[in-house]
Amino acid sequence: MNKDKILITGAHGQLGVELVTLLESAECQVYGYGRNEMDITDFEQVNDIIDRVRPTVIIHAAAYTRVDDAESEIDQAFLVNAYGTRNVAVAAQKVDAKLVYISTDYVFDGNSHAPYNEFVAPSPINVYGKSKWAGERFVADLHSKFFIVRTSWVYGKHGNNFVKTMLKLGQKQKELFVVDDQIGCPTYAVDLAAQIFQLIQTEKYGIYHVSNSGSCSWYEFAKAIFEETGLIVRLERCKTKDYPRPAARPLYSVLEHMALRLNGFKELRHWREALKEFIGLYEVES
Repeated sequence: MNKDKILITGAHGQLGVELVTLLESAECQVYGYGRNEMDITDFEQVNDIIDRVRPTVIIHAAAYTRVDDAESEIDQAFLVNAYGTRNVAVAAQKVDAKLVYISTDYVFDGNSHAPYNEFVAPSPINVYGKSKWAGERFVADLHSKFFIVRTSWVYGKHGNNFVKTMLKLGQKQKELFVVDDQIGCPTYAVDLAAQIFQLIQTEKYGIYHVSNSGSCSWYEFAKAIFEETGLIVRLERCKTKDYPRPAARPLYSVLEHMALRLNGFKELRHWREALKEFIGLYEVES
């Protein structure tokens, strides 16, 4: 892989930074672009940059991710997540680059009681999920060598995420209310980046669900965070309906890792093990 040119969109986000760090350590030629360096909604700019760099792999991590705002900013969500992705897919196909598209568990409606494998038909219930699903379809329709990577509940050292929010609130408040009726899969950005690196070294194209193993509620996730840090916080359970938000959330979005398993990849470690490692590193650096 060290001779490969790898272009990353969203390179300054929490996953993008981990990808840049990992791939540079593997001696790949990495070209990382944030919004200011490459506007993915600008068709000509995307084509010009990708044609100039001529990468062998493109990891498309840039996205509109403000789930609640998307309900009122519908055009912007689809402009970035659907048409921005189309622009990247078209340019990637022109230079014959492998394409990785980072998608989400929010493409599912949450009505299942069993983990969602890669062959379950998406049925998103909010604008964000619909726009990401539209992006998936552009990738599949316009590109021939793609990995669609659906992930969930991502956290890490960079950017805003649930773990960092809980740690900040836990230092200020002694009581917190956390929903216990949304079930999903926490994913450590470092582990997600490592799995993407494994994927791009192959030609085993398709849709993959990539999250840490196991599942939990947001309440159970918060409880684990405070157990790992030793912070004494009184956690109270609440329901999604108690805290209405503009965007509906799937109540159950646990991802099954069938594609990883069937294609000979090792599933990611348990989410609690990954969380413990992150907390240890986070506390050392804080």
